[in-house]
Amino acid sequence: MLPLIPSEPHAAPCAVAIGASAGGVKALRTIVTALPADLPAAVFIVLHLDPNGRSLLPSLLAAATSLRVRDVRDAGVIEGGTVYVAIPDRHLLVSDGRLQLTASERVHHVRPSVDRLFESIALNWLTAAVGVILTGTGSDGASGIAAIKQAGGHTIAQDPSEAEYSSMPRAAIATGSVDVVLPLLSIAPAVARAAALAAAGRAA
Repeated sequence: MLPLIPSEPHAAPCAVAIGASAGGVKALRTIVTALPADLPAAVFIVLHLDPNGRSLLPSLLAAATSLRVRDVRDAGVIEGGTVYVAIPDRHLLVSDGRLQLTASERVHHVRPSVDRLFESIALNWLTAAVGVILTGTGSDGASGIAAIKQAGGHTIAQDPSEAEYSSMPRAAIATGSVDVVLPLLSIAPAVARAAALAAAGRAA
């Protein structure tokens, strides 16, 4: 796990990190559709995909939300009110308010890794981080959700009983680091509330 050292302030007062695998496209679209247009956060998404394929997720999400949506193909400054989608076969990280892509070794046999993203979010946003684990196979995201909890952030898992694939949320819950377990339709409102509280805390 990465050491938790606060970094420089960001344009986005809060970061929302969402991880999913099998069954994730529908779940992600449901959540992003319901996020408010004035969300005081940057949203970062990792979905496990064929490393040799082209992801249609950014266009699917852009058609469903008034937030800006971009697939991350190069480094750049992070902005609030934007949904950043990891591309296949590259880890998506953040550092000092900027996006980073790396082709370093796979984690849990996947790249991009939910764990790598969440750990970098925890390191950079501390208590203003929100982590969400959705449907998926395997255990990617479990150590990442623990990192966000350790940093003082807010953590959410989809209810495994309704997830299309329950392994990822179950693994996250098993760490003891998940604050709330919610049905899919309740996750976006919970994210919006957590982001608003985190942004208010930073402004205080």
